[in-house]
Amino acid sequence: MNQYLRGLTSTQQVGVLFLIVFGVLIVVSVTAFLLTFRRATTEQDEARLGELRDFRAVLSTSWFMVIAFWLAWAAGNYFATVLFAFISFFALREFITLSPTRRGDHNSLVLAFFIVLPVQYWLAGSRHFDLFTVFIPVYVFLAIPLASALAGDTQRFLERNAKLQWGIMVCIYGMSHVPALLLLEFRNYQGKGAFLVFFLVFVVQTCMFVQYVVARRLKRAPSLPEVSKSFNWLSWGLGMIVGSFAGGVLSFITPFKPGQALAMAFIACVAGSMGHLVMKALKRDRGVTSWGKRTMSVTGANGLLDRVDALCFAAPIFFHSVRWYFGLNGV
Repeated sequence: MNQYLRGLTSTQQVGVLFLIVFGVLIVVSVTAFLLTFRRATTEQDEARLGELRDFRAVLSTSWFMVIAFWLAWAAGNYFATVLFAFISFFALREFITLSPTRRGDHNSLVLAFFIVLPVQYWLAGSRHFDLFTVFIPVYVFLAIPLASALAGDTQRFLERNAKLQWGIMVCIYGMSHVPALLLLEFRNYQGKGAFLVFFLVFVVQTCMFVQYVVARRLKRAPSLPEVSKSFNWLSWGLGMIVGSFAGGVLSFITPFKPGQALAMAFIACVAGSMGHLVMKALKRDRGVTSWGKRTMSVTGANGLLDRVDALCFAAPIFFHSVRWYFGLNGV
């Protein structure tokens, strides 16, 4: 089997990867769907059905991720850049919807949606990685408050600009690093950027899924109840261990050696899980349980940002760790 895979082209190898992933998701999804028809005769059965419904919500996130990445890979790197730009657009829209704005913010919002977002993704698509890295945290973070100041509205000035800058950082800067991973050029690894993206998504999703399952099963008291009712350090630690181990196992699809893959997976899992916790704190501050209303959400059950929040934190940390360690340069 291993020799067969090695004999395939890089495009064929990625295609086989997606066939396997879609096959597993179909089996798991059908099984979960059939289990929902079981009748609940006891309180324990009712609790299990509730857990199953929560699991299906987690599963829907996996479907969204896989379909998005499959479309991105199938259509090519430049289409992938455009696709993730649209994801950033809708994620930022959800973020801004829950962050009250004033008329004085109009110029800043236009700047964020119609100038910052396309420029950031153009820098990613054209491999201008040096400018891509500093464009938002340096130039944009100075331009946004200037645009607000020129509007002449100083009421809650610092709070309004901090919210917008935070939204730009998470939804545009963080997400733009996903298609940028497709464009990193390793020696003897041409045409296999999709494997690197899959590696990142898989280890982060594995870490988050293990945390979720362990927290539900052990039912330990939350470690940070003011932020999350389900987060505890034991489930977090187990999620980190399993996610990192999964990265080590998947080293064969990456340009990393097993030890390097384990370390990179650990970095991605820490960034993703802690980022997810930060986004929960922001939702608590806004008094909501999800970023998108169920009747307005782009993706259905929950908001788009709920599905990609961990990735928005993991992608830039992972990208820059890989680029620094391997000495990869852009234009």
